[in-house]
Amino acid sequence: MALKVAIQMDHVSTIDIAGDSTFVLALEAQKRGHALYHYLPGALAMDSGRVLAKAEPLEVRREDGNHYTLGAPEEIDLADVDVVLMRQDPPFDMSYITATHLLEYVHPKTLVVNDPREVRNAPEKLFVMDFPEFMPPTLISSDPDRINAFRAEHRDIILKPLYGNGGAGVFHVTPDDENMNALLEMFAERNREPIIAQAYLKDVRAGDKRIILIDGDVAGATNRIPKAGEARSNMHVGGQAVKSELTAREEEICAALGPKLKERGLIFVGIDVIGGYMTEINVTSPTGLQEINAFDGVCLEADIWDAIEAKL
Repeated sequence: MALKVAIQMDHVSTIDIAGDSTFVLALEAQKRGHALYHYLPGALAMDSGRVLAKAEPLEVRREDGNHYTLGAPEEIDLADVDVVLMRQDPPFDMSYITATHLLEYVHPKTLVVNDPREVRNAPEKLFVMDFPEFMPPTLISSDPDRINAFRAEHRDIILKPLYGNGGAGVFHVTPDDENMNALLEMFAERNREPIIAQAYLKDVRAGDKRIILIDGDVAGATNRIPKAGEARSNMHVGGQAVKSELTAREEEICAALGPKLKERGLIFVGIDVIGGYMTEINVTSPTGLQEINAFDGVCLEADIWDAIEAKL
């Protein structure tokens, strides 16, 4: 079936085609004969109950420095589109939340991936709290006394913003680190949101595993090894992706999580696991497709489109 697909994303000119998951999703859609439209989150509007977007027809190709062509801008009514891929990166701020509200007006007649209501209700670092049996000791709070008490108990901890992404603002606070109070002051000055304090998992030196689930089923995994002297394993800060298989513990986590994801209409999800502990459930704009494809000889973007088309 030929579909009309709108991709809500950060500008296509900014992506790294060697690793970007949205890029291969667009390539696969194009291969299937679907018509692609590209628009930025700020191009969304609601006019007299209609959800509109100033969008540009999009063509993509795997050519460095020449990976896209955009046509003339046109206003499209998202009720006339078959699929919207909501793929802009966090932060999960009020702008992001507003976008989920607007897209909810056209979903499910227009299939939004992932379901905008569930994206809004399942921010990565909060949704994971539904599964405390699989998590390391974790505190969400803006109370310095409570956070310092958590540190006194666990000594070696991680501090990170509640609605951040990509490893931004993540700090490893060792037992002898004297910057704790300064960090709490910095977080408080930046916003009013609580922060996350989490027991530091030494197993992160062996990697932070990204597991992809498609419509609730495990599709593949890759391990991301942090570079020397870095507590974060994110690829853009020097993490190295390596081939990986699931452990029995990780299979247990996915078996518990999968039905909940399917029930919520979360088709494309990436979870992060360190040393057998789940630390995040990524539902906004998960990544990892190209790394797993390369290691496992698969095409996960095709599996995602199969799942999308099945729902239509």
